[in-house]
Amino acid sequence: MPELPEIAALAERLSDRFLGASLSGVTPLQFSALKTVAPGPESLVGRQVRAVGHRGKYLVLDFDGPRILIHLSQGGRVEIEDPAKATRPKGAVVRFAFEGAGAILIKEYGTERKAGFWVLGPGDDGPLVVLGPDITSAEGEALLLGGDDRRRIHTLLRDQRTVAGVGRGYSDDILHAARLSPYATLAGLGADQRARLVEAVRQVLADGLAAERTRSGGLPPKVGDHWIVHGRAGEPCPRCGADLRRISYESHEVTYCPPCQTAGKILADRRLSRLVR
Repeated sequence: MPELPEIAALAERLSDRFLGASLSGVTPLQFSALKTVAPGPESLVGRQVRAVGHRGKYLVLDFDGPRILIHLSQGGRVEIEDPAKATRPKGAVVRFAFEGAGAILIKEYGTERKAGFWVLGPGDDGPLVVLGPDITSAEGEALLLGGDDRRRIHTLLRDQRTVAGVGRGYSDDILHAARLSPYATLAGLGADQRARLVEAVRQVLADGLAAERTRSGGLPPKVGDHWIVHGRAGEPCPRCGADLRRISYESHEVTYCPPCQTAGKILADRRLSRLVR
C-alpha cells in the first residue's frame, strides 16, 4: 500500500507537471469510484490546479477552493498519459485530463479496499476530518512523546485516526529502527524509548522519501522495494544478522527481529497464543 513517502513524492511529481494546468475532463471508469455526490466533477472543468499536495495517504489537487482527493488504498496506482487517452484499460478507476498537459489515470491492482476519489467544495474536508495529525508533524511527534495510548504500538502507528500517513510497511521498519517490540504499548514506553521512536519515524520516512524521489512519472505497481525489514521474514536482520520473524494475521503480517526488538522472544500469531517462549 502506498504510504506517506510514496504519496509525498508522487505529489511533488504531479505538481511539477500539472501545476497551473486547466482541468479539461474527469472520466470515472469504475463503478463507485466517486465517493461524493456534490459538487459534481464537471463543476471543476476549466479550473486551474493551484496546488498538489497530500494529507496522510490522500493526494490533494487544489483548484483554489474546490479540491479533488485521491486515495489509492491497497492496490491503487497512477499512470501519466501524454497525451490523454480515451481508452478504458483493465483496472482503470478514473482519468483526470488537463488541457495541454496530458492526464492522470488511476488504476486498481488490488481486490479489496479499492482506490477512489472525492470532489469537495470550499471548506469541506470530507474524509480528512477524521484523520489524526500527520505522523511527521509537530502534533504527531508530540502524541508519540506524550501519549498514553494502551494499544499495541504497531496498531497505533497504522491507525489513521490517531496519526496519519503510515501503514504496515513503514510501521515494521520504524519499530525495527527504534528497537521496539510491535507488541509494546505507547503508554508503556519510557522517555528514551519514545525519543528513539520519534527519531526512527523521522529517519525511516526521510529515507523512504529520498528513495521515492528517484522515481519518475506516476506510481508503478510495485512499491516498497526499499523497505528494510517489512516482507523480509526469513532473511537476516540488517543490524544483528539473526533471522527476521513474522506474525501472521488474516489480512497482513508483521515482520520483526527477536534479538533487536523483543529480547529474543518469539511472538506468536494471536490466533494461537500471545507468546511462545
